[in-house]
Order: sequence, then structure tokens, then C-alpha cells
Amino acid sequence: MNKKNTVILAIESSCDDTSAAVLVNDKLLSNKVANQEVHINFGGVVPELASRAHQKNIIPVVDQALKQAGVKPADIDAIAFTRGPGLMGSLLVGTSFAKGFALAQGIPLIDINHLQAHVLALFIQDSPENRNPVPKFPFLCLLVSGGHSQILVVKSHLEMEIIGQTIDDAAGEAFDKCGKVIGLPYPAGPIVDQKAKDGDAKAFKFSKPRIKGLNYSFSGLKTSFLYKIRDELAENPDFIKDNLNNLCASLQNTIVDILLDKLRLASQQTGINQIGIAGGVSANSGLKHALEEEVVRSGWEIYIPKLAYTMDNAAMIGITGYYKYQKGLFSDQGIAPVARM
Repeated sequence: MNKKNTVILAIESSCDDTSAAVLVNDKLLSNKVANQEVHINFGGVVPELASRAHQKNIIPVVDQALKQAGVKPADIDAIAFTRGPGLMGSLLVGTSFAKGFALAQGIPLIDINHLQAHVLALFIQDSPENRNPVPKFPFLCLLVSGGHSQILVVKSHLEMEIIGQTIDDAAGEAFDKCGKVIGLPYPAGPIVDQKAKDGDAKAFKFSKPRIKGLNYSFSGLKTSFLYKIRDELAENPDFIKDNLNNLCASLQNTIVDILLDKLRLASQQTGINQIGIAGGVSANSGLKHALEEEVVRSGWEIYIPKLAYTMDNAAMIGITGYYKYQKGLFSDQGIAPVARM
């Protein structure tokens, strides 16, 4: 391995996916993910089951990532890991592995903020021939996932300012919890997206928050959706079955409208028209279609990571670790994971 380059091994274990990746500078060599299907029957992630699965998966996943990258442990310059936010038991597994690996190899340890990493997924390079286009600083980033909904001004790779965020539930939670009300399995978001393609987005109207500024709220939408289903089922026991696609389309349309209303306001207030979209919900087709329309309407330049980098993955941890490595921002062996950051 050419030591003019920086080789980063990255670990992600914040929730229910165990992932390891290897990067040389900002170029991705491998990104392995082990999913945990055990949670499907419970309608959500069970923390204790997640941590046990991480313990089982982490060594095989790291081994696969190293082999695919053609890298030996001795080639690695630093190991980056998710410190938080996330489930404490899950984070402990990744943190412990990273600390042990760093100690054994005598290399730096780099702790990573999971949310910052979602944003920096926009900068992952994975093509041996052409570089992926990336936003110019400063840009706005809409970070939307199962647990977080934020609008950030990204001033540099490592300097970000939150200018808006949810005050209760996240957009991804709204998809999953409303989906559960109509009998969809966890995670419901992708299924809502699929069924929405065959539905009428204007069939039903649900509540939207009236919050000043750039903050989000999705609790009112959930309540509105729940009451609508309750009232309609009282009149027609087959209401959900008869209207499933329309319900999904209307729900998705409402969530996307809420997200974009605040993003438009943020763009107007800051004068920034370069927009990054990050997090698992960025894969939603309804959101992508609305953003395409906004490009025509407002002249926005939109940047969205490839699908593999929108979900929880170690590639985004690795790219963040690379930028922190360049600045010499290392952790010591006393570092501990944190559930909230």
C-alpha cells in the first residue's frame, strides 16, 4: 500500500446494522453491511437483540471488508467508529472493537458523530475513473432519517450549524408509525413509498404543523392520521384495504410537503441554493420527485448520495474519519459512546 495515501477502517453500529468499510483517502474500497432481520416480528428495533447481533456480526463483517479492499491490518492508518447518537448497547460493540483494534495495531482512534457522517456521505468517491459531483460550501443539507430531521448549513467538512430540527418525532418515524396503524410491517417507509406510486396523493388531507421558523413537528400528523383511520373504520371495516394505496400516497405527500416547506424557507433566509439531502428518507421517491420540481421552480442544485450510502453504513463513517484524520482530530482510549449528542 502506498503510504502517501491514508487508509481508514470504519465501523458503524449505532442501531441495527453492523457495517465495516475501508477507504483510501476519500475513495471507497469496500462497504459491508450485515442487516438484522430479527426485529421485523417486533415492529421495531429491540435494543438487546441488536447488541447481541452486533457482537455476532462485527468480526465477520470487518474481515469481509478488509478482504474485498485487498488491505491487511498493518496497512491501516486509523480506525473510525460511530460514537453516537444511537442505541447504547449497539454503540458499545463498535466502540469496544475499534478501541481494541487501535490498541493492537498502534494506530489512531477517531470517534464520529453519526449525523455528521450522514451529511458527509455526499463526498464519498467510489468510481475508479470519474469523481462524483459534490456540493460547494456553504450548502444547505436536509438530514432526514428514522430518528432525525434537521436542516443544516454546512460551512466545511467539519463545520455544520443546525438551523432547524424536529421538536418531537422525525420524518422516518412518521412513516413507520403511521404505516403500523394501517398494518404495514416495520420498517414501513419503503412500503409506503412503493404503494404510493399507485395511489392518489390528494385523496386524503392530513394535519400539517403551524410552527414558526425552521423547526419541524410530525406528532400532529400522526394523530391526524390515527383519528382518520379510526373514524373511517367505524363506518367501513374494509376502509384500509379499499384505500391502502391512496392512504400511502396522501401520507407521503403530506410528509414531503412538510419537509420542503421548511427547506424552501431556509433557502430563502440564507440565500443558499445548493442543497444536499442525507439520511434514509432521502431514498424516498416522492421526496426525490418533489426536489426535481423544485430544481425547475427555484434553480436549486440538488445532491443526494447513492442509495447504499443513505442508510446506516460504515462508508460515511470512513469519509468523516478521513477528514478528521487530516486535521489530527484523534480520540484516546478513554473515549466512551453516547446515546445522544
